[in-house]
Amino acid sequence: MKIVFVKYQGTGNDFVILDNRDGMYSGLTKEQVAFICNRHFGIGADGLMMLQLKEGYDFEMIYYNADGGESSMCGNGGRCLVAFAKELGVIRNKAHFIATDGPHDATIDDRNHVELKMKDVTAIEKFPDHSILDTGSPHYVKWVQRTKEVDVFHEGRLIRYNEKFGNVGINVNFVAVQPNAIEVRTYERGVENETLSCGTGVTASAIAAFAASTEPQNITVKTPGGTLSVKFNPSGNSKFEDVWLCGPATFVFHGTIDL
Repeated sequence: MKIVFVKYQGTGNDFVILDNRDGMYSGLTKEQVAFICNRHFGIGADGLMMLQLKEGYDFEMIYYNADGGESSMCGNGGRCLVAFAKELGVIRNKAHFIATDGPHDATIDDRNHVELKMKDVTAIEKFPDHSILDTGSPHYVKWVQRTKEVDVFHEGRLIRYNEKFGNVGINVNFVAVQPNAIEVRTYERGVENETLSCGTGVTASAIAAFAASTEPQNITVKTPGGTLSVKFNPSGNSKFEDVWLCGPATFVFHGTIDL
């Protein structure tokens, strides 16, 4: 099978994207997806997405982790898929699409700056050294003094595979709060390593930082792959509405690969 693909990245979080409006790629196996995402033998990516038709929406987002398993919501992936939909002519400067965690709205400008509306946060578990919340994917937000000193792979792996989180596991974010921003490094389940950025993790970290210390409601977030911002409205009792993840979505290259 010959596959035509494009590759996009959002602050270093990179994705292979397939135009699956005709359904021709729906039969890809877990092993094939993992091969495509493999950085040594395939194209190389943190995940693979398909843009599909869905009645009532501009498109449907299907997302697979680098290990080939279908996954929960990916914020940076959603922003990149919006940019791809614009390139295809599916949308102009606004999108209304469906993902695994429900409907999403987005806007995109001529510079491919994408603002993606995320799901509302309905609860936060707060502890002295960490918080746990769901922003479309589950996240463990651990407070640290300096992110550069954290062994993200080993420390993140210990938390991700802790028996408390069962077979599903959890994404792990290490967060340092600065005067006008937060720094975030993330261990992503499914990738099973640190990624340069994680959209749902950035969103979770910004909301958790606000809940812990009332940071501003428009929070600048620095990741190893670049800078994003998160906007939201707190509605009391650890609930947050009108949550937006904002930042660039960049085309990298396109090509074909034979499976």
